[in-house]
Amino acid sequence: MTFKKNHIRIVPHLDTSHSLVFDIIERDLLSNTVLKIGRFTDRFFNMDRITFKSKVVSRGHAEIWVENDKFYIKDTKSSSGTFVNRARLSPPSHESKPHQLHNGDIIQLGVDYQGGIEEIYRCVKMKIEINQPELGKSLSSFGLNSFKSLRNISHVATGSDTVDECCICLYAIAPFQALFVAPCSHSFHFKCCYPLLQNYPGFNCPLCRSYADLNANVAIDTDEV
Repeated sequence: MTFKKNHIRIVPHLDTSHSLVFDIIERDLLSNTVLKIGRFTDRFFNMDRITFKSKVVSRGHAEIWVENDKFYIKDTKSSSGTFVNRARLSPPSHESKPHQLHNGDIIQLGVDYQGGIEEIYRCVKMKIEINQPELGKSLSSFGLNSFKSLRNISHVATGSDTVDECCICLYAIAPFQALFVAPCSHSFHFKCCYPLLQNYPGFNCPLCRSYADLNANVAIDTDEV
């Protein structure tokens, strides 16, 4: 008998310069598998546990699980709260009812302490992606065309050529400009997207809203391109 696995991808939600950036988390969950969410400890690593280095996150803060191919979350008596799309699930130190998660939901664990100036006292905001295709596979054709376009940008464009624009300033992307190409293959002037790099290594594309880790491995042989 084959059991269906449901895929969940958890990425940082970058809405301020004080956002807590963490590594992208991906899990395949079977029905009734429980992901426990809490504060980081040095004890051991467990694939069924997700931890964050923030003191506003309780040791046993929340749980995510799959039931009938649907994802659910509940607060497990945390002191600082679990929020889904800004709505708190339960009062302090009270367990919440199960709340169904949908693709694109924003979860927040805790609230900033003393303005979140120190990273260890920042709340954790994350975006949930449920059963979505891998970025590299879903954008392979577009990414290849964008790559070829950038390789040919040194050629002088004629009036009949299609001119790429920076989606931020809407001016042309042209030779001798400093450019930034996101992993989703969207291109911008570097000076235009620089404010979006303040949460490095986390990056949210302003065009397609996909999240990327700019520290991800880039070791690809030339014969693979």
